[in-house]
Amino acid sequence: MRHEPLNLYSLTRAELQQQLVEWDIKPLHAERLWKYLYIDLVSSFDEMPELLPKLAQQLRAHTTLGVLPTALETASSDGFTRKYLLSLPDSARIETVLMRFTGRVTACVSSQVGCAMGCVFCATGQMGYTRHLTAGEIVAQVVHVARVLRFETPPGAAVRATRHTLGTRLRNVVLMGMGEPLHNYDAVMQAIDILRDPHGPSLAAERITLSTVGVVPGILRLAAEQRPMHLAVSLHAATQAERAALVPAARKWPLEELMAACRTYSESTGRRIFYEWTLIAGQNDSVEQARAVGELLRGLPAQVNLIPLNPTTGYDGAPTRSEAAKRFQEILAQEFGIPSTVRQRRGIDIAAGCGQLAVAAS
Repeated sequence: MRHEPLNLYSLTRAELQQQLVEWDIKPLHAERLWKYLYIDLVSSFDEMPELLPKLAQQLRAHTTLGVLPTALETASSDGFTRKYLLSLPDSARIETVLMRFTGRVTACVSSQVGCAMGCVFCATGQMGYTRHLTAGEIVAQVVHVARVLRFETPPGAAVRATRHTLGTRLRNVVLMGMGEPLHNYDAVMQAIDILRDPHGPSLAAERITLSTVGVVPGILRLAAEQRPMHLAVSLHAATQAERAALVPAARKWPLEELMAACRTYSESTGRRIFYEWTLIAGQNDSVEQARAVGELLRGLPAQVNLIPLNPTTGYDGAPTRSEAAKRFQEILAQEFGIPSTVRQRRGIDIAAGCGQLAVAAS
C-alpha cells in the first residue's frame, strides 16, 4: 500500500524530533529543519543546504513541504487587502486573505473547504461543506502570508528583500476564513500549537482569534483545555427564533445553550468573548435589537464587534447605515456599559470581506 507523504507543516517541533528518532537520526537536527520552515520560510527542499545528508534523503523520500500553490492573487483597489486562491493537494481550493491596518498586518485563514453551518448571509455557507483542512494546510496559509510579507519589495526599495532581512513580520492571525474552526477542532488546535511555538512562528496567543458560529461542545472544550487565544462568537440575533433564521446551526445548539457555554467559558478562563453581530438594515440594527443584545450579554465580560453586512450573491440583505451602527453602539455603551467596535471594511471590492469567501466547486 502506498502511503501519502508526511506534510512537515502538520508536525509540532516535538513530533518532528520524534520522527527523526524513528529514522535513527539525532533529534537535535530537527532544530535546523524547523528554522528552515518557520524562520527562513523556505519553499523547497533545495533551499535547505545545511541539513544532514541522511536527513535530507529521508525528507525527500517520505515527506512533503506542504507549500500551497497560488492559483489566483487579487488585490483590492485601496491596496490594503490581498486575497489568495490556494490549491490543495487534492485539487480543492481555499481562500486566504492578507489585510493591512494601521500598525498591523493580519492573515485571515480558512479551516475547511466550504462550511457545513449554512449561515444564510455567508458565501462560504452557501457553497456547502467539502472537507476539513489538515493542520498542515492551515499552517501553510499562515506561512504563505508570512512569506509574502518577508519577500515583497518594501515601498521605495531598489531591491527585493532576502530571507535574511526582517521584512514585515506577520503578528496577527484570525481563523475567520472559510469553514467553522470548532467543527475541525483537533486540526485547528494542532495548527495553533505549531504557530505559537516560540522557536518558530512565535505568534502570541493574544494575537490569534478564533471565530465560531456557536459550536457548543467546542466552546466547552476550549474552556476545559484553557486555550488562551481570543474567542469570537457569531451571535447576529438576540432571540432563538431570529437567530435560527440566520444561523441554521442554532437549531442544534439553541441560544440558551450557547449562552450557558459562553458563561462557562468566561468563568473558567477569566477571558471576555468578542460577540460578532452582522448588521443587516431593517432586520437586526434597530434600537430594540441593540437593547435585546445588551440584555442578553448583561453581566458577561463581553465586547461586541459590529460588522456591516457584506454583499454575497446568495443573500439580498443590505448593510446598515453608519448612523444606525453608531446608534447601536451608543445604546450598548450608555445603557449597558458594553464596549463595541464597528469592523473596518476591507477588500469588499474583491469579495475578501467577512462572509464573502467562497470558491467554485472543484
